[in-house]
Amino acid sequence: MFEENWRVYGVRKIWRQLSREGFDIARCTVARLMKGMGIQGAIRGKPHRTTIPDKKVPCPLDKVNRQFQASAPNRLWVSDFTYVATWKGFVYVAFVIDAYARRIVGWRVSTSAHAGFVLDALEQAVHERRPAKGMDLIHHSDRGSQYLSIKYTDRLAEAGIEPSVGSVGDSYDNALAETINGLFKAEVIHRRGPWRGCDAVEYATLEWVDWFNNRRLPEPIGNIPPAEAEANFYAALETEPMAA
Repeated sequence: MFEENWRVYGVRKIWRQLSREGFDIARCTVARLMKGMGIQGAIRGKPHRTTIPDKKVPCPLDKVNRQFQASAPNRLWVSDFTYVATWKGFVYVAFVIDAYARRIVGWRVSTSAHAGFVLDALEQAVHERRPAKGMDLIHHSDRGSQYLSIKYTDRLAEAGIEPSVGSVGDSYDNALAETINGLFKAEVIHRRGPWRGCDAVEYATLEWVDWFNNRRLPEPIGNIPPAEAEANFYAALETEPMAA
């Protein structure tokens, strides 16, 4: 399981995880032990673009402007997908991420990069989070034709979600989603391949998403798991009326 597999972490992350679990150990000791065991953190490779822009389709405005922070859960979702080479051909993996705590709220694996498979990831996110209409939730993506399809934009409108698309069309316009893709490729795909086919990738993705949301310690949110960060947010809301 991922909680037992420290090779995805570098020295700093392992040291923080051990400290979190109550082990009093110096960072230099962690580095020495890792070196002696031949363990090195996963290294992310150069990201690859998978979406194909369709210049003929009108694009929504860029409501994010590369500011991938949110004041609360269900305020900003970002979406993207990546590819995996398997013995049976390419497999595609789509993610929907809540920007507040970088929690993955929807994902899907497919053997083809059609618009329907990214819509399936969105449907999972909507089902899990059940965003209320009028809460000003923004969904941001790149200019890929899958995310500009009529079915996708209609589903966003039906759920009361505001669409947003990167204005320039480079990786910086969807940097948070690109980061999650990069972590997924480094921590799962590059380390555990070669891959036999779609089923193997799907099961590994299921494991990784559970680990990422509930046990991984992202530095940008204070080195706590995304699920814990969201729980802390809602707990703070409950205590405010009591304090008043």
